[in-house]
Amino acid sequence: MLSFLNRSKKDAAASAVAAARPKLELSGPILQQSLQQSIAGCEPLGGIERYIEALNLKSTLFKEALLDGKHETMTAETFGGLCVFMSTVRRRVAPYLEGEAFAVMKAAIGDLLTGREDTSTADARIAEFCNAFPVDKKHRWVRDLAAEILHNVDPERYPLMTRWMWDVKANTGFLREVWFDDQIDHMTLKVPDTYLTFITLREELSQYLTENGIFRDVLTYIDLLCAQIYADYICAQGGSYLRTDFSSPQDPMEYTRRLLGLDGIKAKTNKTRLKSIDGTAFVLDDANLLEQN
Repeated sequence: MLSFLNRSKKDAAASAVAAARPKLELSGPILQQSLQQSIAGCEPLGGIERYIEALNLKSTLFKEALLDGKHETMTAETFGGLCVFMSTVRRRVAPYLEGEAFAVMKAAIGDLLTGREDTSTADARIAEFCNAFPVDKKHRWVRDLAAEILHNVDPERYPLMTRWMWDVKANTGFLREVWFDDQIDHMTLKVPDTYLTFITLREELSQYLTENGIFRDVLTYIDLLCAQIYADYICAQGGSYLRTDFSSPQDPMEYTRRLLGLDGIKAKTNKTRLKSIDGTAFVLDDANLLEQN
């Protein structure tokens, strides 16, 4: 009898989780077209495998700098090196690379990473991280910083949850661009930008990629595919999205690289797109993930 009751409780809990999961209507044709575009667009810089390697290296840099308590002794220079690879963060983070503000940043990162093994607290920890900074339009990048940190230090547990992936308040992001509905341009998606939504989205994209013959580095391929689809949207809008971050594209993958932070170091130089408060370009040695020849 007790066994039956325990099984019933587990079944009820599983049903509750399933009921809470959002139903996502994704467009297969859009995914297929963008996957082919990604493969073709990556060729001039060494092929799609080089992009995958660059994203994996980016993750390694975050792990080496932040895990095992290293965030506690992290220098502003090290943190600045990470910010180089976060396009929506690097233009606004400069005030937090000095003095007491940097101490606040490190403490917030520590709280964000504490208990990361328990993904049920993901939304609460992200909210707490954001509340450690002013809650205004000038600090919307803080959400992206939290999402990038979690994703890069623990990509298996945490899918990419940046605003360009999905921002329910703005009703913009990758999710909207891949939504299967002829009336999407006139719709407001009522899908929360929570951990459960993003993990559900990743599961569906993983299934799509494996069904299309991709079995290695699937999680990294997902990031590249999502960035390609949202980059197409940016191009269609004439670069109006985050105009201060995005200039006119010189090649099909420029916006994709920008979204993924792979454009952080300027080609042929070790100067980066991260600038200090006085406007001096941050210099980074030996971390050019994807230099254009």
